[in-house]
Amino acid sequence: MQTLVTNLNSLWKVVAVSLVLGAGLPIVFALGVRLWSAADTVDGEGGVARRNYPALAGAYACFALIVVAIVTGILYTAKAFLAAKFGIHLFGES
Repeated sequence: MQTLVTNLNSLWKVVAVSLVLGAGLPIVFALGVRLWSAADTVDGEGGVARRNYPALAGAYACFALIVVAIVTGILYTAKAFLAAKFGIHLFGES
């Protein structure tokens, strides 16, 4: 029974991370693209284009989140290399 509980504990962690990184980041990117497309609106036929600043700010926030996730993933993967070559310890590593 202890083995089952341990395996289920590990399984829910893997499922949660896969949902956040596997499905969550593409959803955030798609939301950013959708907000970016809504940032410029045209009034009437050949009218004046207007900016939707809240949509533009939301798009920038979505894209910034994606960039932060990518940089964090690269640094997390390269932490052993950075520690060996440059003496930089990341993510609580000593």
